[in-house]
Amino acid sequence: MTYEQIFLFSLLGVVFAFLVWGRIRYDLVAFAALIIAVVAGVVDAHDAFMGFGHEAVVIIALVLIVSRAMMNAGAVELIARFVLSSGRSLSTHIGFMSVIGAGLSAVINNVAALVMLMTLDIEAAKKAKRPVSQSLMPLSFATILGGMITLIGTPPNIVIAEFRGRALGESFSMFDFSPVGLVCAIVGIAFVTTVGWRLIPDTGQAAAVGEDGAAGLFVAEAGVKEKSGFIGKAVSELYPLADEHDVTVLGLVRRGKRLPGFAAGEELRKSDHVILEGDPKSIEAFIGAADLDAPGSEEHGGIRGKSLVLVEAIVPDNAHMVGRTANDLRLLYRRGVTLLGVSRQGRRFRERVRKLVIKPGDVVLLLGPESRVNDAADWLGVLPLAEKSHTVIQRGKALFAVGVFAAAVATSVMGFVPLAVALAGAVAIYALFNVVGAREVYESVEWPVIVLLASLIPLGLALEDSGGTKLIADSILSLTGALPAWAILAILMIVTMTLSDFLNNVATALIAAPVGLSIAKGLDVSPDPFLMGVAVAASCAFLTPIGHKNNTIIMGPGGYRFGDYWRMGLPLEVLIIAVSVPAILFFWPL
Repeated sequence: MTYEQIFLFSLLGVVFAFLVWGRIRYDLVAFAALIIAVVAGVVDAHDAFMGFGHEAVVIIALVLIVSRAMMNAGAVELIARFVLSSGRSLSTHIGFMSVIGAGLSAVINNVAALVMLMTLDIEAAKKAKRPVSQSLMPLSFATILGGMITLIGTPPNIVIAEFRGRALGESFSMFDFSPVGLVCAIVGIAFVTTVGWRLIPDTGQAAAVGEDGAAGLFVAEAGVKEKSGFIGKAVSELYPLADEHDVTVLGLVRRGKRLPGFAAGEELRKSDHVILEGDPKSIEAFIGAADLDAPGSEEHGGIRGKSLVLVEAIVPDNAHMVGRTANDLRLLYRRGVTLLGVSRQGRRFRERVRKLVIKPGDVVLLLGPESRVNDAADWLGVLPLAEKSHTVIQRGKALFAVGVFAAAVATSVMGFVPLAVALAGAVAIYALFNVVGAREVYESVEWPVIVLLASLIPLGLALEDSGGTKLIADSILSLTGALPAWAILAILMIVTMTLSDFLNNVATALIAAPVGLSIAKGLDVSPDPFLMGVAVAASCAFLTPIGHKNNTIIMGPGGYRFGDYWRMGLPLEVLIIAVSVPAILFFWPL
């Protein structure tokens, strides 16, 4: 191997290790790797930032803005009234929601589709009085499957299409992915509807949906006021009142430190903080009944303040508050909002709420005036679970938004303009008619994903130019020996799918695409089946909560644990391989 190959393989190995580790944001890891490659001389300095102008990066950013426009215009509300029904059986409900989720994911970003439907699914679970864990994972998987149907449904499809355009002179078009994607989506949805949801383990109390639709129990703090009637009394004297309100007293914080155990015999003092566990409504009722108060009462009047709201919000992996504490963010000082509690897949923690490092999948409980809480949720990048949205839905523009999007797709499919130009035109029209505001145009873009993709593109090109991808392909061909081409395609898809379960799917597609092309050249067959196989496999991350953002988002509300995903995800991945390989070879012959 050459110096460039050795260096790039080593660098990408370190990048993948950091991505799997997950402690450092993936965009920072990828950007640091790009700079290191430039300094080492394996990536030309003039090409270092070419990825930021790459058409795939532009299209992904524009699709995210279009998705926000469709949400703002209330396009989903056109079908929402048909979704909520407590009279349907669970299988019927899952099938209904999965079909809608897959259909939405085909035309807008699959993360946006999940976020829009998740609240409806939680509301349906509340009305049916069943655990939301039974239906949230099938919905997440269905939105992932639906994204494979079109070019813009999921980032790996965009990456593969643009790679084909650069390598072979013509990219995949909008609906080239549809035949194979539809087969996978139909078979996958049929599986999660009839069999898959039965494989999901009972996640227990964290998954139960209470009267307020909470996704689990929150750990919260309440302060002992100066004139509280419980001053001088033992913590255990709070227990009867706590039982009455379905709240558990977990312990006591004094002078900023958590006392050992439950501190049941400790006498309460002024400025102590009581640690509580319960659902939001119970915590609120108990704090009021015990004459305690929430941290930050000096800013917004505490739990008894006027016009306050308690908002539950999911923390996605790209949220501003991930890896930070409420103290780090100075949330109360900057936004006048209190982080009252945190729900972490039903697990308790000993850290103080405001000193707890927030992780993706957590559900946070925000307290404050409604306008401030909505602004804080925007700033923190969290996704409110409440039915009301912080964005005012412009229901009268729903058909207009759909029409503009359809026109953009049509002009691209008919070859009048490239897809990036058509989507840019749609975004301009949305902005002109205030379907998306100027601020929302920038907020809609998931900048960490953009930085990741833009940073990995030059690294992928450098690996390809150095002969590294051909070396990987030759190694695969030598190991597979005399196996038929369809078997080698299946092996490539299994390897790609496994990588996607632990890495970002965009990163997986960027590395696997040139390998698939090199394998096709080595076999002297059409490259299209191998590129299509990489697109399918990179999108299908069902084994872990970290392989796809949708799986991370549902982890907290569903009360899922890391090991819960493979129970339904493993047979689904096997099924996708089994149906996609013959479908690919039928629609894209060797």
